[in-house]
Amino acid sequence: MKITFLGTGTSQGIPVIGSTHPVCLSSDPKDKRLRVSIMISWDSYRYIIDCGPDFRQQMLTNNVVKIDGILFTHEHSDHTAGIDDIRPFFFRQGDIPIYAHERVINSLKQRFDYIFANENRYPGAPAVDINTVVNNKPFKIGNLMAIPIEAQHNRLQVFGFRIQDFVYLTDVKSVEKEEMEKIKGVKTLVVNALRLEPHHSHFNLEEALAFIATIKPERAYLTHISHLMGFHEEVEKELPKNVHLAYDNLVIEV
Repeated sequence: MKITFLGTGTSQGIPVIGSTHPVCLSSDPKDKRLRVSIMISWDSYRYIIDCGPDFRQQMLTNNVVKIDGILFTHEHSDHTAGIDDIRPFFFRQGDIPIYAHERVINSLKQRFDYIFANENRYPGAPAVDINTVVNNKPFKIGNLMAIPIEAQHNRLQVFGFRIQDFVYLTDVKSVEKEEMEKIKGVKTLVVNALRLEPHHSHFNLEEALAFIATIKPERAYLTHISHLMGFHEEVEKELPKNVHLAYDNLVIEV
């Protein structure tokens, strides 16, 4: 199974528009981060987790011509605003499967009503095949099972996902003990780390490293990173040997 980091940035991306912060002015391509998303590929299958406002650019950069579905962690715009750009896939493939909490699906229906319309559909609108994700109920993607992992993004419920020995968690501030049980034994863990200073709804670096130390994966990657984390090259040098800052277009095998 191959994981492609399509984007590793926070809601504003890096560089932030108009910012003169040194990281935003960096010439290192690893300091330039699109909104957070990954692609999971195996056999002939290709699934996306979250499609934010950079979705079109991410698909073009990685020459993606087919997707088998999109899993949503939650409804915030940096994770969902690119859903209209599934149109080229819809025109070739038909309805695109989406997987999300019922609350997230309802949010998408309100914001992108033309995609979900049953009558008087606009001829150029895409359509989706809705799959509701319920906690403690694994669901099938391709020929594998995905296990939802419930976490809290401040007071908002979000889903992470475990697929075999890989776990992806983003926009997480806390995880209950019973949900932690679903993560045990994982070999590769991806988790958010926003910045050095504490934040009300995201792990900072210290919290992310403590979470990784509790889970004890073979290796871990940090994502959903803001410019306030610092320069990629400098932060990477200070991390434990099995922990890395992810960066856009990084590809790992799991």
